[in-house]
Amino acid sequence: MAKTEPQKEEIKYIIRIAQTDLDGKKDVQYALTGLKGIGIRTARILAESAKVDPTLTMGYLEDGQIEQLRAAVENFQSNIPTWMFNHQKDVTTGQDRHILGSELTLMLREDINRMKKTRSYTGIRHERGHKVRGQRTKSTGRRGATVGVQRKKRQ
Repeated sequence: MAKTEPQKEEIKYIIRIAQTDLDGKKDVQYALTGLKGIGIRTARILAESAKVDPTLTMGYLEDGQIEQLRAAVENFQSNIPTWMFNHQKDVTTGQDRHILGSELTLMLREDINRMKKTRSYTGIRHERGHKVRGQRTKSTGRRGATVGVQRKKRQ
């Protein structure tokens, strides 16, 4: 796929969408991943729903196209299917939501604190600093110089 970008001298190095500065030198689909909560797949869907070619460089987009991208990000939940949301069946509201930006880190911290308070298995693992998602712990994840077996000293 050959890129058909306008040959302009002016490139916008920083584009602001959803209170985040995005890199203007990257393609649209990769620049949108600079927003917390948006991956490559969802960025591509957002670009296509905004009728912007995802392979164009972000800095060469016209102001109208950037506004279309902003509108697509703001109306995220109407552009993406519900099975792609990152916070389904919210505990407090019971709704499917997709959370973006700094709100995502706050929600994650809140979820971990709720697990700790209810003393669930994963909450206890979080408290103790152990691995949470079923990884092996016998030989990996050790801190310090304890990895490996040392021989007994000869007398």
